[in-house]
Amino acid sequence: MEAEQPIDSSRAIREAVAVLSAAGVPSPRVDAEILTAHVLGVPRSKLLLAPALDPARAGRLRELVADRARRVPLQHLTGVAPFHHVDVAVGPGVFVPRPETELLVEWGLSVFDREVVVDLCSGSGAIALAVAAARPAARVYAVERDAAALEWLRRNAESTSVRVVAGDVTDPDLLADLDGAVDLVLCNPPYVPAGTPVPDEVARFDPYPAVFSGPDGLDLIRELVPRVARLLRPGGWFGVEHDDTHGAAVPALLRADGRFDEVSDHRDLAGRPRFATARRAKTAVADYSS
Repeated sequence: MEAEQPIDSSRAIREAVAVLSAAGVPSPRVDAEILTAHVLGVPRSKLLLAPALDPARAGRLRELVADRARRVPLQHLTGVAPFHHVDVAVGPGVFVPRPETELLVEWGLSVFDREVVVDLCSGSGAIALAVAAARPAARVYAVERDAAALEWLRRNAESTSVRVVAGDVTDPDLLADLDGAVDLVLCNPPYVPAGTPVPDEVARFDPYPAVFSGPDGLDLIRELVPRVARLLRPGGWFGVEHDDTHGAAVPALLRADGRFDEVSDHRDLAGRPRFATARRAKTAVADYSS
């Protein structure tokens, strides 16, 4: 029996693209290149110079491509989600961070000039890790309550300056020692309205509580607003990602609280409403402690 021969990377990529395209994967070429680079252990940008795949690597690539064709998230297959300027370990049990959320991080870094940052609903820790990498002198807290997500968060925060806090973001006692002292709160909470159709990768692999939040998607954000108002110092900033149907609703919640000013909504690169921001007013209309 003739031994299987090595396969050059360009042929392997073509074959992978054909499989992924037939399966309806949205970005077959990109995914094929990322999986091939992963198997070869080289950066995607170096694929043209990569060696041929030996039979073992070629077999492994075919397995990964078959899994991706079944809509297993690409990041679960590689074990990592690139986010901002960090690589975040992800897998079953934790929400995969999306590139759109990098816009929220960029905004946060543009207004943050002090030292205390809180990332609520941290999940894998992507936001906290990105901020800590960009602002090494900052004190960054990452809050998560889900046990499975906490495992990933702790793994990602190991050997970094990020301080992991296990807790419910709606708990009035959460980080009570920081009340009135936080410079920036960032949050990518669950916000999809229940029953909304989502891609297979989300429906089958992202944890339901990390995606959906009640009939209109605003259940958790409603509870977050007063807690964040207590955490922030006067002049501190809040940024929260939301569903693309919430471009008016989330700013309205922030204004109705009475303790925020400079409320704005921001669009993503596709022009869709993506996140809202507000500043903790220095003189609040309704400066109460609830």
